[in-house]
Amino acid sequence: MAEQEQSHSELLALRRVKLEQLYENGVNPYPFFFDVTATSEKLKNSTGLIAQTPDTAERVSLAGRVMTRRIMGKAAFFNLQDSHGTIQVYIRRDDVGVENYNSVFKKMVDLGDIVGVRGFVFKTQTGELTVHAEHFELLSKALRPIPIAKETEENGIKVVHDAFSDKELRYRMRYVDLIVNPEVRETFRKRSMMVQEMRSFMLKAGYLEVETPILQPVYGGASAKPFVTHHNTLDMKLYLRVANELYLKRLIIGGYDGVFEFSKDFRNEGMSRFHNPEFTQVELYVAYKDYNWMMDFVERMLEQVAISLHGSTRVPVGEHIIDFKRPWPRIPMLEAIKNETGLDLSGMNLEQMQQAARGLGIQIDATMGKGKIIDEIFGEHVEHKLIQPTFITDYPIEMSPLAKKHRSKEDLVERFEAICNGKEIANAFSELNDPVDQRQRFEEQVRLREQGDEEAMALDEDFLRALEYGMPPTAGLGIGIDRLAMIMTNQESIRDVLFFPHMRPE
Repeated sequence: MAEQEQSHSELLALRRVKLEQLYENGVNPYPFFFDVTATSEKLKNSTGLIAQTPDTAERVSLAGRVMTRRIMGKAAFFNLQDSHGTIQVYIRRDDVGVENYNSVFKKMVDLGDIVGVRGFVFKTQTGELTVHAEHFELLSKALRPIPIAKETEENGIKVVHDAFSDKELRYRMRYVDLIVNPEVRETFRKRSMMVQEMRSFMLKAGYLEVETPILQPVYGGASAKPFVTHHNTLDMKLYLRVANELYLKRLIIGGYDGVFEFSKDFRNEGMSRFHNPEFTQVELYVAYKDYNWMMDFVERMLEQVAISLHGSTRVPVGEHIIDFKRPWPRIPMLEAIKNETGLDLSGMNLEQMQQAARGLGIQIDATMGKGKIIDEIFGEHVEHKLIQPTFITDYPIEMSPLAKKHRSKEDLVERFEAICNGKEIANAFSELNDPVDQRQRFEEQVRLREQGDEEAMALDEDFLRALEYGMPPTAGLGIGIDRLAMIMTNQESIRDVLFFPHMRPE
């Protein structure tokens, strides 16, 4: 009976029987080491390795999973998949040994097993690059079968059956997803490239990469509900950080001109295709700069990221082509709202703003101040319409307790968010460095918390003390790595750019 035709439980049992037989026959199915000298990609890109004659050919060694197998008596072909792709392998009984070929390769090796081969490269009569194996070794016996998609042609149309495509299964068993869906590996490779390009850009600018605490006695730096934990030895409550802003500002106070950190942050909030309770962002703080300078910096950095990943500033995202070529539009927040709704919210008191919001269908409750209402209106009526990279600037002071008051606009702060593909990807301020003003803003946050706003910031006395030693004018930036990766890799959900997204228990 072919493996594909057996039940799952029979397959599991059969593989365990094979494992025991391997041990009984003196074959270690989990050896310690195999010397790999080449990859499938290297072989495909190195035409000089193709053998003219077996005697003069350069020997190569590679390893990977067996993905297909075609046995023809004393010889066989199989596809070997490594981290760079797949390549065909030709194996003969007379080259690798009768016992090794008959008792191990033919009888004990299944699809998904990890093997190593050594030999030389040639092209078959059909022109396919192939490794002629002179040595074959089982490196890891897989006890579970991998899902193998099968293609059929129905009415002239190619149809794929049994692909590992169920989203929930793919997220829960990312290891299987990575084995059988090579495009997923490419997504995460591009994410890594994106991060490295951003890191390189900031390092070349002369800024220092640092690390700050994840467990914090006072959380701050963002409006968010934290996760709470307990330190047994100190018998104290600690919080998983919602942002690393206040610690990075302490380093600016300490004398660094520019610091940045790629940080894991945690917010006890809902989950959606744009939200995961554990996420990655990079925050950057540069002394003696303001938010105008930071807009220029963000444009230059993300333009470079797009070119590095795509060879162009133009990035395909769903049905759109998003162009990161600078300069990007810069629109004040209240102006953007007025453009879309016709409402001028500037100068309105709280009651007038509540009435205006209700007229736009926004749900209002007693915990919401003016800033929260404006944020709701913007999110409901403006944000999703901003597809091309756009800076929304000059936010109400109530929304931004860590930003400097605008130098010329009453009741506003010098803040921008970069919006792209309908979602915020970056947030930045001219940072508030007046300790008296900062204390008053924190106290207002405390009042909002007392009114029921669970996302209001806590008052951090140590940070206020640090500010009293003097912080230079500073520009600060936060970029959501996961959301930016969604755009740069053309993925619809944040779960598609997280190796292991949070899910309900099975």
